[in-house]
Amino acid sequence: MRFHSSKTSRFLASSALVAVLALSVAGCKTTRGDVTGSIGASAPRSEADWRSSLDQLAARYRSNPDNAEAALRYAQALRATEQRAQAVAVLEQATLRNPRNMELLGAFGRALSEAGDFNQALDVLSRAHTPDNPDWRILNAQGAVLDQLGRHADAQRYYASALKIAPNDPSILSNLGLSYVLMKDLRRAEATLRRAVAQPGARPKVRQNLALVVGLQGRFADAEQIARADLPEAEAADNVRYLREMLAQQADSRKKPGGRSRLPAPDTDS
Repeated sequence: MRFHSSKTSRFLASSALVAVLALSVAGCKTTRGDVTGSIGASAPRSEADWRSSLDQLAARYRSNPDNAEAALRYAQALRATEQRAQAVAVLEQATLRNPRNMELLGAFGRALSEAGDFNQALDVLSRAHTPDNPDWRILNAQGAVLDQLGRHADAQRYYASALKIAPNDPSILSNLGLSYVLMKDLRRAEATLRRAVAQPGARPKVRQNLALVVGLQGRFADAEQIARADLPEAEAADNVRYLREMLAQQADSRKKPGGRSRLPAPDTDS
């Protein structure tokens, strides 16, 4: 597959780019396995791990549905295995049983966003922290949901507030960079994503987002180099293949009546 012509690149830079709901991107491929949260570093990460522990987590939750941690862990497994509606149902019941548990509210809001219920997600996330004790992770998630709703200027205000609490956090910067893409400001997006990639602890998807933005500007060799950086050859080739597929989707959207461009959505999990 070849990259696109400069004419296509100029279209990509000027088109309205609408994010799709794919809230977790690992490396250069979309996956639900890497569902993060504040439950603990020992939580399984791969989809296979989540699937292998799903029955155990379900049994633990059903034996004591009032237990907030059990509900959180079970919902994580459901999200990681693409069972979004069931995750929403579990967290909805858990928040009814534990209405003051901020962690549950935050997880419920993220699950609602992942299921496409953005307006309810905003309402729930607004109750997951307080003005006198703001949580930058929730501010980041609120910004991501606002971007999904097309309210990019509002989203960027939330990212700015989150950055005041967690300066240079790569997940916030990555979301902010994607927000600039959605506003068709690719140069500012690239600068922000380069800043994100430079931060300690930046996840591989941040580099993927940068490679995509560089490719959208027509600098395909640079985009490939970014996608390949510091990776084994097989994984690097996989990333480049995904990058080309994403750019091809952008071009194909132009040819279809009412077609929408596709980008990785902002990350609500920090």
